[in-house]
Amino acid sequence: MTVTADMAVSLDGYIAGTGVSVDNPGGDGAEPLFAWIHELASWRERQGMDGGVENRDSELLREWFDATGAVVMGRMMYDTGEEFWGANPPFRAPVFVLTHRPRPTLVKEGGTTFTFVADGIYSALEQAKAAAGSRNVDIAGGASTVRQYLGEGLIDELQLHVVPALLGDGLRLFEGPGTGPRALEPVRVVDTPLATHLKYRFVK
Repeated sequence: MTVTADMAVSLDGYIAGTGVSVDNPGGDGAEPLFAWIHELASWRERQGMDGGVENRDSELLREWFDATGAVVMGRMMYDTGEEFWGANPPFRAPVFVLTHRPRPTLVKEGGTTFTFVADGIYSALEQAKAAAGSRNVDIAGGASTVRQYLGEGLIDELQLHVVPALLGDGLRLFEGPGTGPRALEPVRVVDTPLATHLKYRFVK
């Protein structure tokens, strides 16, 4: 089992725009970070839609879906995504939501469940590992959640989808407590017209 983090990031290092809120989940100016995903066949499949583009980007996204057996995310990511994901979220796996505001587990269509964990990042990770079986656990975000797991050395692999866009301002992943210094070794680099996909393994 591998603990992963998989994030889209702008060329100048932002994973979201400014003014992120429940009503503005990606933040202002963040459309280029996610626009490349929306027409991919693998993404559309997970949204219950037909068609889409089959290319290397779609293959890499499908690889993530197939390899991931459970997901951990922060409450802000859940709150900003809940309406967008709807009744049949794309995870199709158990999701563990870090929160100070616990609520009953939500069972959605397609195999997604949201379990709200109020006793910290280690508890959420252990529950996710138990649920994932032999598949990976992904630390999905947001930035604060990923930084907490980075700071504790709990992430094994990091994949960044570097989008050819400059946001100029917004939310950075590698800024603040927990983000360094860490040694990494490259696993692969895949360059497409839509993004440069960089996968690294943390050196223990």
